[in-house]
Amino acid sequence: MSDLKVTPFTDEELKVEIRKLIKEKNAVLLAHFYQEGDIQDLADYVGDSLGLSQQAAKTDADMIVFAGVHFMAETAKIINPSKKVVIPDLAASCSLSESCPTPDFKSFVEAHADHTVVSYINCSAEIKALSDIICTSANAVKVVKSIPEDQPIIFAPDKNLGAYVMKQTGRKMLLWDGACMVHEAFNIDKILKLHEEHPDATFIAHPESEDHILKVAKYVGSTTGMINYVKNDPAQKFIVGTEVGILHQMHKEVPEKILIPAPVNDETCNCSECGFMKMNTLEKLYLCLKNEQPEINVPESIRERAMLPIQRMLDLSK
Repeated sequence: MSDLKVTPFTDEELKVEIRKLIKEKNAVLLAHFYQEGDIQDLADYVGDSLGLSQQAAKTDADMIVFAGVHFMAETAKIINPSKKVVIPDLAASCSLSESCPTPDFKSFVEAHADHTVVSYINCSAEIKALSDIICTSANAVKVVKSIPEDQPIIFAPDKNLGAYVMKQTGRKMLLWDGACMVHEAFNIDKILKLHEEHPDATFIAHPESEDHILKVAKYVGSTTGMINYVKNDPAQKFIVGTEVGILHQMHKEVPEKILIPAPVNDETCNCSECGFMKMNTLEKLYLCLKNEQPEINVPESIRERAMLPIQRMLDLSK
């Protein structure tokens, strides 16, 4: 979709129109921490994948507008089959989800039929339907610990999160070879140099990052965990190792603290940004609400099978 505006509204006018449409259509706007700040500020709820799934499960709205990427909106539809679920840009995908094609994963699972399949929520409905339980970065350790120790496990699609969970639990798992392009972009040499320039800064990181990044972090956690850490830790300066969109909520929570995005390999950018997340814009959000399109649909046969592992995760996270 073109980034050229097709509506006559300014950004401020778009915000007014969006608020009006949310009320008129009895819609709920759910937004991920990685969305642009203006969209986060409009949302009824801003959170990580676990929190967004929980909100989707309990909403009484007629329509769910998901400002995130495709797998997130798809998860909301799986949980709410009778509700209309729309997303501002249908092309907002995820490198993790794309790293796990259904035919290949199906063959992989069939070749290890004695394994319990734990799939990170960053995957398609079809992959969820092939799984035994879903996890998020916030509850992955808890999910794996809930599985009997003598039961072999497949963990997919994020090999970095899987490796982190293995270290935290002491469990050996068979890892699918997938990764998040955003979290693999961090440059360890630049991070260490930045820390030399700011020796009073605390480095925190998301577990989707590579092991050599996590080794130098004082705290490793989900996006919600990182925000809570920054809120509660006495340090006044932080180097933040996740998608830069999180800084918007962090600044709102701790306006007095200094937050520095962790540097990446790209010489043209000093922070890690998800191009898929940033495909959603105010104008696309307005058009999505107005036209109730693009709509997310999941075939019922897949939805029913995908709902089982999601429900197991939600039950475990109560």
